[in-house]
Amino acid sequence: MPHPPIFDGHNDALLRLFNDKSSDPVAGFLAGQPGHIDLPKARAGNLVGGLFAVFCPSPEQKFDISAIKGAVDIPLPPDLPMDLARRMTVAQISLLLRLEAASQGAVSVCRSVADIRGAMARGSLAAVLHIEGAEAIDEDLYFLDVLYAAGLRSIGPVWSRTNIFGHGVPFRFPHSPDIGPGLTDAGKRLVRACRQKGIVVDLSHITERGFWDVAEIGGGPLVATHSNVHALTPSPRNLTADQLRAIAESNGMVGLNFATGFLRADGLMRSDTLIEDMLRHLDGMISAVGEDRVGLGSDFDGATIPDAIGDASGLPKLTDAMSRHGYGDALIDKLAWRNWLALLERVIG
Repeated sequence: MPHPPIFDGHNDALLRLFNDKSSDPVAGFLAGQPGHIDLPKARAGNLVGGLFAVFCPSPEQKFDISAIKGAVDIPLPPDLPMDLARRMTVAQISLLLRLEAASQGAVSVCRSVADIRGAMARGSLAAVLHIEGAEAIDEDLYFLDVLYAAGLRSIGPVWSRTNIFGHGVPFRFPHSPDIGPGLTDAGKRLVRACRQKGIVVDLSHITERGFWDVAEIGGGPLVATHSNVHALTPSPRNLTADQLRAIAESNGMVGLNFATGFLRADGLMRSDTLIEDMLRHLDGMISAVGEDRVGLGSDFDGATIPDAIGDASGLPKLTDAMSRHGYGDALIDKLAWRNWLALLERVIG
């Protein structure tokens, strides 16, 4: 079987472009540059699209997530002021829109599954706008309307810090995701508004209490775009058996996070992590939620990735490993792209 197209549930390429000090980061993305995702690497790896995250780091954030060495207890980063978050958010969205304009059709910002399928048919990289941490959004949700008009179709109410909408999990290992409060009243309003608009609510960084708050609100599938199996790697960023069961019952979705510290049993952020660790988590996810609700959520450009994959150009190595592991062509197709498009069709249309 030829290598399947891949639609990825999470990457941080926009943050990398935002931090790029070169004279023209957009041109660099189109021509090729250091990092996990650019246009040549995407084409080489048959990456046809994904959720492109806007993430705003705290200016006082001192630690390097990629340097985590096993057992850790790193406090949550400080709160991020709304005005700063809004400036960084607008800048990263602007970079995505400039990328689309400069690419002459090679990159497309997609607002529906029809847009994604059209981009795939044209050979254009399909970018769905995601926000990881809603600090840029006001309590009255006026800015949510603006972001939706700009193309926002997926949002994680929190990253791994507290904001006006809820509480995220810290970088602590080993630990349960049951590690603090959940959604605030404003957070519950945000989730209800996203359900009404057809915006995916991503639960990857939220506390377990927040996960259950979203489940109680209902109105749509439970989705964790880039989280793994807690029973295999006991990080609070990973999902418990009960959470996975709830995702299955809601006809939701979970995307395999390539970040090595969420794959390894010892929690180490080591690039010599094996593809077999990725397959171990895929097996666990499929067993827990079913083969129609699992995909990929690489965290490219936001994490330490196994050397065996390297960057987006190495994605065929993962699908080859799936085949050797005994996954059939139909299952690999689902994991690579079909399940994500089916989930997005259920939510954004």
